[in-house]
Amino acid sequence: MLSARKKIISWLLFLLILILPLLMAMSPSGVENKTIQLISLSPSTDLHSFRLRFEVDPLMVYGNKAYFLVGKKDLKEIEKAGFIYTVENNLLRSLLSEPNGRKLHTLGGLNGAYHSYQELNSELKTLASRYKNICRLYTLGQSLENRKILALKISDNPGLVEDEPRVAFIGCHHAREWISVEVPFLLARYLLENYHQDERIKLLVDSSEIWIVPLLNPDGLEYSIINYRLWRKNRRFNFDGSYGVDLNRNYSYRWGYDNLGSSPEPASGTYRGAYPFSEPEVEAIRNLFSNRNFSAAISYHSYSQAILYPWGYINQPTPIEPLLQQLASEMADLIFRVNGRLYEVGRASSLLYLTNGDFTDWAYGYFGIPAFTIELPPLDRLQGGFLNSEQDIDSVFQENLPAALHLIEWAITNYQTSNRPLRPQEKKEVEKESNPVVNNRLRSFFKGKENK
Repeated sequence: MLSARKKIISWLLFLLILILPLLMAMSPSGVENKTIQLISLSPSTDLHSFRLRFEVDPLMVYGNKAYFLVGKKDLKEIEKAGFIYTVENNLLRSLLSEPNGRKLHTLGGLNGAYHSYQELNSELKTLASRYKNICRLYTLGQSLENRKILALKISDNPGLVEDEPRVAFIGCHHAREWISVEVPFLLARYLLENYHQDERIKLLVDSSEIWIVPLLNPDGLEYSIINYRLWRKNRRFNFDGSYGVDLNRNYSYRWGYDNLGSSPEPASGTYRGAYPFSEPEVEAIRNLFSNRNFSAAISYHSYSQAILYPWGYINQPTPIEPLLQQLASEMADLIFRVNGRLYEVGRASSLLYLTNGDFTDWAYGYFGIPAFTIELPPLDRLQGGFLNSEQDIDSVFQENLPAALHLIEWAITNYQTSNRPLRPQEKKEVEKESNPVVNNRLRSFFKGKENK
């Protein structure tokens, strides 16, 4: 069995060989540099000072070393500044010259244990087929590059529209946040695999509709795997020749409220787009929420190790601040009990930074539901930033599982049947069932609603 360290290093090094030219083309520090060096910095290095001085691409922090991609001409400047580094190119060549070097890469893939778009789609289809009695796979829309945006609906009657609380879990608004794909995906798999074994899980699934969208930004994710690991936005070609819209600044609530919480400049990492819902990925979420009544939602991001709630566009409390604070604190406490990791809790605008046009403000602002952004570990860039190791995946999921289950449980406990008429869209989306008992239940459900 391959050691974890060797798998990570072999993946990393093969990735470097494959994409070095593209990485540098996108690098803020080396557009004109044609020779790339992989360097590591000693454990005693003040990484914060180094990053302030040199705008180079951090590749990963592993063990007691931090790895960076730099242009060859930058090395002299780094030396002059007094930073001690080691050129790791020899390590790259020696490892890949081993007979099993390329085999190691083939086993792991460019993204190792993380999912690519195709890998995720395949696994979601497998789950939908294996557990078809309690889940359905839906295509919410397509990305700019025509990749499907998939959602897994988990419920005891997945083909029916029932008057039950709905909770949404959304991953990967931002391409480089790979761990944000894994947590909602693993949540889906856990619910399905444990439905017949765990009474609590069965009760939650039977009493609600759980919608999981693990990958909202498939184009960006693929670009971050193949071309540039730190890519953030989608792949919109903008009028100024730049690429990308920040999907988490493209929602309509307080869109463009100011230029601090989002940017009007297309080249910016927080570019909000030409108008609200200009991006098909975000439009897919709008359609999902507009056609169904949701009770609560979580949008997964990285990194910061925090649970954030509205408002993000302005540093003021919402009318339900006590409830948001309570739920966030309860989830943070459940997370802490698993691995001892502390997630900060607070209003997004005060704890992190101002955002406008983001998902959680929109979900609460338009639908009045508790909505949270969970910023997954690590705590800061010096501990790896966006570059979680493969070994982190399970531990981050395990600590977030109780929090997700708690929010579903809260939605069920606090749900009151509204006796509202089903929206026309909901009637159209009801699927035929071969079970006559189920069909009778559905007809009775509609009849009861229409008579009130």
